[in-house]
Amino acid sequence: MKVVVVGLRGIPNIMGGIESHCQNLYPRMAKQGYDITILGRTPYLHEPEYDYEGVKIKGVWAFKNKFLETFLHTFVAIIYAGVVLRPDVLHIHAIGPALFTPLARFFGLKVVVTHHGADYDRQKWNRFAKTILKTGELMGIKFANSIIVVGRSLTKKLKLKYPKCSEKIQFIPNGTLVGFSDNVTEQDLPSDLGLVPENYILAVARLVPEKGIHDLIEAYKLSNTVLKLVLVGDADHGDEYSQNIKSSADQNIIIAGRRNGTALSSLYKYCGLFVLPSYHEGHPIVALEAISAGSRVLLSDILPNKDIDLQNDCYFPVGDITSLANKITNLPSLNLSVDKATFLAKYDWNSIATETMNAYATVVRSEG
Repeated sequence: MKVVVVGLRGIPNIMGGIESHCQNLYPRMAKQGYDITILGRTPYLHEPEYDYEGVKIKGVWAFKNKFLETFLHTFVAIIYAGVVLRPDVLHIHAIGPALFTPLARFFGLKVVVTHHGADYDRQKWNRFAKTILKTGELMGIKFANSIIVVGRSLTKKLKLKYPKCSEKIQFIPNGTLVGFSDNVTEQDLPSDLGLVPENYILAVARLVPEKGIHDLIEAYKLSNTVLKLVLVGDADHGDEYSQNIKSSADQNIIIAGRRNGTALSSLYKYCGLFVLPSYHEGHPIVALEAISAGSRVLLSDILPNKDIDLQNDCYFPVGDITSLANKITNLPSLNLSVDKATFLAKYDWNSIATETMNAYATVVRSEG
């Protein structure tokens, strides 16, 4: 089966939850004989065209812009897919790109849309942008042949919101890797950070307001912890917010930038605590990775994080800096245990790939 994928910057090792999702998902499909082409954005790709574990990545024109980049790239990519590539299935990721679902259907393409979260709730968007994103959600759900939703609670909401389309809306979560960090050792910790195992708090996130890193920094300063704070991530588009986060660096707050591979796995494995203080998520891959690595985690109590269904102690009220500071201070008294085997069974990428391939097969067989 020939599949073309749009809506992401590209793979591998390009920052973003959707990018991580696709990097884990599509190589598994390629191993099953699927012909997968990802149409990435040229500013983020190291070459115009290359292969990654059997997946073809092809650059399509784009320019970096906080507001227009995704929409312009998706428009061009769908025209290219519809005129030149002619796949059996076009897979659009996220509700912003899903705005162009009717265009894809105009070209006669079967379309699957993955809804990665209610992006119109993100703090960075103004009223006009939020309206466009809500319209993208509507266009995706109304015109796509199948809708995959990564959040359990969001799936229920969408089925109630769009009852006439409920039969084509299905829940398929993000996943994590069994043995995610089994083969890393303390020596894999980035030497430039000067870290001691179990002696630091870790956060992995893009430096944008909805990830709540500013709350974590304030809570850290209020706490009585002796642990260091390590912030992994950066911003695609440098702005005042990301610069303010970076300016908070001192001997105890370490801005580590982007990390991947064994360096990132080791940071997860050897942290004393992983914190995700976000205001908005679809289904948090970084939290899944942290738990898979055996980390203790603290998550904001937004629905996508609560969907992971951890112990009560693993959550704090979103935006409540005092509560987060108290939990960091009293870390030894918290019950942060996770039944890792049960957890990993629910979020296995191999099963997720199989479910996604089944969705493709259903779409190809359909008459609509």
